[in-house]
Amino acid sequence: MSRAVKIAELNDLLRETFLTGRVVLTEGIAALSNDLREAVITEVRTFRTFNADNDPHGEHDFGACDLAGIGKVFWKIDYYDTDYRCLSPDPADPSVTRRVLTIMLAEEY
Repeated sequence: MSRAVKIAELNDLLRETFLTGRVVLTEGIAALSNDLREAVITEVRTFRTFNADNDPHGEHDFGACDLAGIGKVFWKIDYYDTDYRCLSPDPADPSVTRRVLTIMLAEEY
């Protein structure tokens, strides 16, 4: 299995389940109504539109979508060491990496 495929699988696991890392909602997302916030979360969890433009390295670490009533939403996965203090030495190795998924309004980027 290639390094990029392993990273993509680990990223997809976090994004789809919210179970293997931290999930951060920015102030703009947190301020949405419950229904709109749930629509954003559902869109992030079910995102499958990876292509050369939004996923040039094949790691499934970024996505963008347009949602009615909200506008453009971004999500991004970053890789930290096990203490969440520094960058991970190897995002393909879950024993040394902690993932953080941030979901934000595009204007907050």
